[in-house]
Amino acid sequence: MSQPLLEVMDLSRRFGGLLALDRVNFAVQPGEIFGLIGPNGAGKTTLFNLISGVTPPSSGAVLWRGGAITGQAPHRLNRLGLARTFQNLRLFEGLSVLDNLLVALQRRPRSSVIGGVLNSANHQHAERQRLDTAWQLLEELGLSALAERQAGTLAYGDRRRLEMARALATRPELLLLDEPAAGLNPAEKDQLCELIGALRQRHQLTVMIIEHHVPLLMRLCDRLAVLDFGVRIALGTPAEVRRDPQVIEAYLGTGGSAS
Repeated sequence: MSQPLLEVMDLSRRFGGLLALDRVNFAVQPGEIFGLIGPNGAGKTTLFNLISGVTPPSSGAVLWRGGAITGQAPHRLNRLGLARTFQNLRLFEGLSVLDNLLVALQRRPRSSVIGGVLNSANHQHAERQRLDTAWQLLEELGLSALAERQAGTLAYGDRRRLEMARALATRPELLLLDEPAAGLNPAEKDQLCELIGALRQRHQLTVMIIEHHVPLLMRLCDRLAVLDFGVRIALGTPAEVRRDPQVIEAYLGTGGSAS
C-alpha cells in the first residue's frame, strides 16, 4: 500500500470519568471510501471531532501524510485538505443556496484585497471563476434549479446535499461525512450512495463516512472500522466485517443483518 493519507494512532478521549474513545488505531488510504459503524454512543462522532480538530484528544495522535496534525484548529486542517459535514446541518439558512456556496469558496486563495478595491482584471477573473465553480458544484449535486432558494426552505435531502457541496467547495482531499443518509428515504439513500461514488471519482476524493444504515456502507465502502463503547473491535472489508463474531454480537445481531 501507499503511504496512508490519514492515520489514527492510539487515539483516546475522556470526558470526565467517561472514556469515550480508547486507543483507537486505523489508517485510511488515498482514494478509498472508509466507513465507521457502531451502536449509538460507540464514539463515532467523537472520533470525527478529534480528527477534524473540533475536540482535542486526551492522548494519541492523528497523522496526515505521515506528519502530526493532532490538535490543530479546523481551519488549518481545512487548508491541508480535510473537510467535513455534520450530523446537525450547519448552513447559512438565511442565504440562498448559491450564496452558501460562494461563502465557502471565499476560503480559496483569491486575488489581493487591493485588486478587489480597484476592481482589477485579475480580481474580476477570480470572481468569475468562483461563480463558475459554484454553478458546477450545484449541477453535480443536483441543486442548480434551487440556486436562488433560501437554504432554510429546502427539503431535508436537498439541505444535506448543499452541505456536501459546501464541503467540496474547499477542494478537500479527505471528506468526512457524518450520517449523510440520516432522514432520507430508501430511494434517496440509493441516490446518495451513487452520488458519493461519483464524487470520489470526479474529485479524486478520499471519503470517511459515519452511517447507521449498515447496508448502505456495506455496499459503498472499501473498508470499515467498527467501534463499540469507544473500542475498535473490527477492521476490514465489508465481507470480513460482516463475518466477524464480535461485530455480529455487538452490532449486527445474530442474524447478520448487514447482508
